[in-house]
Amino acid sequence: MPFDRSFPGPKPRPRTLFLSDLHLGALSARADEVLRFLRAHSAETYVLVGDILDLWQPMLPHWSAQDQAVIDFLRARHASGARLIYIRGNHDPDPSRIPAYAALPAEHLDAHVHEAPTGKRFLVIHGDEADNRLIRFHVMTRLGSLIDHGLRCLDTFLSRLSLRDPQMRGVAGWLLTAANDLRYRGRSHERQMVDLARARGLDGVICGHFHIAALHDHFGLTYANCGDWVDSMTALFDAGDGVLRLIDGREAAVGLPLPARHSPSDQKALTQ
Repeated sequence: MPFDRSFPGPKPRPRTLFLSDLHLGALSARADEVLRFLRAHSAETYVLVGDILDLWQPMLPHWSAQDQAVIDFLRARHASGARLIYIRGNHDPDPSRIPAYAALPAEHLDAHVHEAPTGKRFLVIHGDEADNRLIRFHVMTRLGSLIDHGLRCLDTFLSRLSLRDPQMRGVAGWLLTAANDLRYRGRSHERQMVDLARARGLDGVICGHFHIAALHDHFGLTYANCGDWVDSMTALFDAGDGVLRLIDGREAAVGLPLPARHSPSDQKALTQ
């Protein structure tokens, strides 16, 4: 499958849109930008690749009108005939425990196989399968939420003191991004994800979790990561023309420049 992130001529209508790590319900969520993006990129199938909801908060519950608007939009798309597939991530609650206001009429799965128009088949999983067993313990996920929540609160407080432009990333955002990049340095998680697809006789893998958008075939199969809607603001889609694309969501949704989060090798793969 060729890779391309340019749009010569009219934009193709996406057949399947892949999004992950919206973290709706967390202070870090950018629900307003997610909604603008969804309104600009209609699809026939929406594959939600985990960590869509992040409803556990250590201090105070946080669910905004913008978060609800994203859920309502997806419900409306389903009512219009769109298919919703929901891959559970490590932050997502069990489907039976999702409160009514956040529930989606989706197919809830642990994994999914996406078949492209070319006949290639891709394993779709969240990606936390690459974490070691200690990190995958539920208590570690909650500890991560606690740290993230505390840093976001601190960042909000500091921004009010300095009267910083709210569109600018704060110290907490930079710190969390740097820690994430350090954790996944060397990109061994990408090889692990590809190996899972290879073991199943598939042509590649589509995942999220790592908050590092990517699209390449460095390990012999396609590795595609949706990125996230906390920092990367990216999504993947299969437009029905045999091309898997990685979309810069900020540019498409709100006209803001996308932070440079891709490696040079990924950029080359995306434009070849």
